[in-house]
Amino acid sequence: MTLNLLSADHAHWERRRSVLQAGLASLRPDLVALQETVWGNGYDQAPDLLGPDYHIVRHSGRSADGVGAALASRWPVGTVREVDLHVTDRVDLPWCAAVVAEIEAPPPIGPLLFVHHKPTYHVGYAYERELQAVVCAEFIEEQLGSRDMHVVLAGDFDDTPDSASMRFWTGKQSLCRRSVAYRDAWSAIHPDEPGHTFTPLNPLVQAGEMSLELGRRIDYVMVRCGIHGPTLDIVDCRLAFDEPVDKVWATDHFGMVADLATPEHPPGAWRSSSTALGATAGWNCMRS
Repeated sequence: MTLNLLSADHAHWERRRSVLQAGLASLRPDLVALQETVWGNGYDQAPDLLGPDYHIVRHSGRSADGVGAALASRWPVGTVREVDLHVTDRVDLPWCAAVVAEIEAPPPIGPLLFVHHKPTYHVGYAYERELQAVVCAEFIEEQLGSRDMHVVLAGDFDDTPDSASMRFWTGKQSLCRRSVAYRDAWSAIHPDEPGHTFTPLNPLVQAGEMSLELGRRIDYVMVRCGIHGPTLDIVDCRLAFDEPVDKVWATDHFGMVADLATPEHPPGAWRSSSTALGATAGWNCMRS
């Protein structure tokens, strides 16, 4: 899951807090990337919202008011590494970075890398987001090395699916003579739906700094692809906190939740002959 919480100094935090606590308790995500989360001055928002059953890993940078980003895992966390994403002098968000955490997920998934990517949000900074995507992607490959591991990438990317940075992530174009491919969970399940996560349908967007927003999908969960496709099957993907509760909107972003599973037939290998023939025979029988 990924969710931008909207800084706690906006929009009646105590009312929003109870909605977020109840919603997260119901969803019980195994892995979650949180943006605009606060810690300091005696308050740590992530464990307050998620409860005691999570391991919390924070981006090292944060704003003067304690706002930053964090990832959380219900499973044990191993090595954590971070890459700075201040790629030009225009990037001034202190917590622009990508954190890569090794997660000790149980079988059948096994150990994986969970990556929380936070580029710059500024309108007109497409160049920076392109550079940040390349830097993050290369950093992930360095952490993988020769290991055969799943990679789940999540966060508030502040770019739309047709942007150069997101086309790079999803394997539709190269940048800086580099290319990667990640399967976008929303597009895999809802190929014909926009899935806006930052939209004027949410009154907190209209009340905020981007009051003329038209609606965009900028929050993503993605799975890294090998040469034959994604290593995990995207079973479902849906929005979260996209409706008010007792007239209270939890945050100005809708969350993105994806259900992932090991595929019955992993990409890169043919089914056994007997299995393939059995499937074909069954299909022919149903057609007859």
